[in-house]
Amino acid sequence: MASASAWWGNAALRASLFHTTVFAPMAVSSVYLAIWLSEKGIQPDQIGIVGAAPVAGLLLLNLVVGRLADRAKDWRTVIVAMALLAGAFPVALFFVSDFWSIVLVWALCAMSSGLIPPVVDAATMRLVQRTGGDFGSIRAWGTVGYVISASSVGLAVMAFGTAAFVPLFFAISLLRALMSLQLPRFRAPDPLPTLAALNPAPAKLSAALKPWFVLPLLGFALINAGHGVLGSFAALLWHQHGVPDYFIGPLVATSALAEAVMMFLWQRFGKRVTARNMILAACIASLVRFSGMAMDPPVAVLFALQTLHAISYGVGYFGVVHFIANWTGEDIAAEAQGFATMLQQATLVVTLAGFGWLVAHIGVVSYLSISALSVLGIGCVLLSLRLRPPRDAT
Repeated sequence: MASASAWWGNAALRASLFHTTVFAPMAVSSVYLAIWLSEKGIQPDQIGIVGAAPVAGLLLLNLVVGRLADRAKDWRTVIVAMALLAGAFPVALFFVSDFWSIVLVWALCAMSSGLIPPVVDAATMRLVQRTGGDFGSIRAWGTVGYVISASSVGLAVMAFGTAAFVPLFFAISLLRALMSLQLPRFRAPDPLPTLAALNPAPAKLSAALKPWFVLPLLGFALINAGHGVLGSFAALLWHQHGVPDYFIGPLVATSALAEAVMMFLWQRFGKRVTARNMILAACIASLVRFSGMAMDPPVAVLFALQTLHAISYGVGYFGVVHFIANWTGEDIAAEAQGFATMLQQATLVVTLAGFGWLVAHIGVVSYLSISALSVLGIGCVLLSLRLRPPRDAT
């Protein structure tokens, strides 16, 4: 009883347990959604629409849900509600086969799932600020869950074929819903001091949206679109270019594993780097990563390029979360994180739709378009640093 009571009282442990499931359904879809769609006769440009449709819906919902979460007694309420919906919608995937029904059902699955991370990021960051914990060590378990899921789905599909995709996606989505029920309360009893309090903190999101604040978020949004492209098209492109199926799952897992290692080690060196420099490093790594992939390299090089995910996504993601936490108060925490996610989704929906067309015409060379977005991201961060130098902000 004492050990069970100690576990239930450990908010960081319960948050970590939920994080192991937050991104697990996305791992399943990253590995085999495109191949499952292709086997159902969906063309590459249509696959782009399937991926873009829920992102377009999330553009309308993220700020609304973030605002509701900030006004609730605790962010936990909205997280649990979204997890339960995301666990129920995949049932409909068992009954769809034509293009438009797949678009509709997948939109419901991906939208309910996509509303979870911005709120749980804001909630977890405030939790560790209040308790003195380490955000990186909690968030890293999300990546561990992603790695396990990506590896498992690869083995399952090798054994049972792509017919295993829908049952696995449903089972893991349901597991996440169940894990959400044990989440702790996140909100602090009193407002938390942040760097924004020096100014003081804006009470409305609109007051925080200065150009120097928005530009780094836009910079990361541009390169995040590239990571969304990987989730929707990488497995299909590797499959089409002769990469054996037994390498696809490990390739996806490699990027996530590199990210997890970085997150577990982050507390040792992360405080030495300012938030915007984290985002800048991510943009540079993204440029190298996608330029390399455009050359259709051998499998060994692909594995090396996948390890850059630790920087191109992991470090950039931490930069965004810390940047927002430093410059907003609890009253707009989830809404501000939702705004950053909205920027990411706006660039993603355009990129996915356009990338599907590029894949149909030029194949793997399409990755050069993501390299171009990385260059734009570098420019956004550098401009922000010029508008407000790092001596004035993180």
